[in-house]
Amino acid sequence: MGDTKPLYASKTFWGAVLVLMAAAARLAGYEIDAATQAEIVDLILLAIGAAGGLVAIYGRIRATKQIGK
Repeated sequence: MGDTKPLYASKTFWGAVLVLMAAAARLAGYEIDAATQAEIVDLILLAIGAAGGLVAIYGRIRATKQIGK
């Protein structure tokens, strides 16, 4: 298990964040079921991936040097 990834790319991290948020929501009188929590985690990871792609495109547009062969 030598491969690493950033914390924000971890489903475990976002799952834990969402569980904490769901617990806080429950204290406030709202209910978020496990299926909805899983969907939210998937949407967060999708949004992070899309943001990464946009940043890469923006970086290439703003770059001052050409890509080498």
